[in-house]
Amino acid sequence: MKYRLSDIAEFNPRESIKKGSVAKKIAMDKLQPFCRDIPEYEYATFSGGTKFRNGDTIMARITPCLENGKTAKVNILDDGEVGFGSTEYIVFRAKENLADEDYLYYLVCSPLVRDPAIKSMVGSSGRQRVQTDVVQNLEIDIPDLDTQKKIGGILRTFDNKIALNNAINDNLAG
Repeated sequence: MKYRLSDIAEFNPRESIKKGSVAKKIAMDKLQPFCRDIPEYEYATFSGGTKFRNGDTIMARITPCLENGKTAKVNILDDGEVGFGSTEYIVFRAKENLADEDYLYYLVCSPLVRDPAIKSMVGSSGRQRVQTDVVQNLEIDIPDLDTQKKIGGILRTFDNKIALNNAINDNLAG
C-alpha cells in the first residue's frame, strides 16, 4: 500500500537535552559511508544540534555527505538516553505499530529515498541541502508491519555478520 514517508516515520522528533549538559555527540565525520553502525562518538557539552534516541535513523542532509552515503542507525545510547549531533542530519523515527525501525533504516538507505532526496537539494553549489518536505511527502509502497519486520530482520542479520567480520579482522590486525 502507498504511504507518504511521514505517515510511517516522525521527522526530527522533539527531544530535549538541557543546554550546558554533557551528552553523547555523533559528529558527521564519525559516520562511515553506507555503514549502519556508528563506530565512535564523543562526550560534548550540548549547545545545539539535532537530537535522537536509539533506534532512530540519522541521514546527512547536506552535500556531499548524503551522496557519500552518510546514514546510520543510532545504537550507541543507553536506555532512555538522548544524544545529539550535527544540525545537518534528518532524524527518522519509526511510528509505533506502523513501521519497523530496521525496515525504516534500510528504506532510508535505499534509492527509493536517497535518489529523490539528492535530487531535491537546493542552495549554493558547495552547501546544498535536502528539502525535508520532499522526503516527508515521498509516496512509497510500504508492506504491512509483519512483512517489514521480516525484511528488516533479514537485512539486519547481514549487517550483523559484516560487523562481526570487521571486529574479527580488527582483532587479527591489532
